[in-house]
Amino acid sequence: MQGLWIVCFFTFLIHFTESLTYSMRLAGLRTRQIAIALSFVTSTLVVSRLSNMFQAPLLGAMVDKTILLGSTTGLEQLAIHFRMIILFACLGSVIGALLTPGMCFLFGIAIKRFLNKGSIPGIALQALHPKNFMKIIRAFRLPSRQSFKGISLTGIPKTFLCLNVLVTAIYTIGVLCSLLGGAHLPHLRSTAIQLSGIVNGMATILLTLFVDPSGARITDQAVHGVRPPEDVRSVVFFLLLGRIIGTAILAQLFFWPFTLYIIWVAKLIGGAM
Repeated sequence: MQGLWIVCFFTFLIHFTESLTYSMRLAGLRTRQIAIALSFVTSTLVVSRLSNMFQAPLLGAMVDKTILLGSTTGLEQLAIHFRMIILFACLGSVIGALLTPGMCFLFGIAIKRFLNKGSIPGIALQALHPKNFMKIIRAFRLPSRQSFKGISLTGIPKTFLCLNVLVTAIYTIGVLCSLLGGAHLPHLRSTAIQLSGIVNGMATILLTLFVDPSGARITDQAVHGVRPPEDVRSVVFFLLLGRIIGTAILAQLFFWPFTLYIIWVAKLIGGAM
């Protein structure tokens, strides 16, 4: 259980960090520094990548222990644990969404300081100073009624918002489905684990071709005055809402069917070799 809680913590951190990156879209718009905001997104996602680096071996260990037990009860328990991990992914998305207004304000300050200092590590070290750190803590605030003013779907493409829900759900469960598939097929475990790409690959294509370009287009149009800034706020709101729906509902619904899909493909490949 200790290993499970550690995995849940890193999963929470991954989705919390990825949710906060949406606030940089707003910060870039308000400061008119879109390129710097995008570089901040990349820097922030380092936390997500490091969390994934620590999380992956622990997930592998959970599967190995289940295979060693060799019981149906162990497989059922592993599936329950994985669903619990998905729940923490949802929790990370929710907390990240709630802290978006405060983070947008802080990222705006960070972008302005970066223009003067030109160093992200330097800004990070300044933020860790006790005096500045307390200011950052006090800057956090929950969304107010004013935060939702002007949010509307009018003039915003609905397709990419719906696809964002699907992409989030698939990314949340892709690796977990392949690991559970490997636990069900110990003799084809390596094959099943490598098949996470047939799940996540679909999400990557949808994200690259439809979701990211549409969001970037709306942001650029707002920067150049073609759209009102409220449209970007609306996009951020609905993208965050989509993340929550994707991790809370669709990920749980898709988890077992996608696991069966990976098991089927692994058997197909195993039989062909």
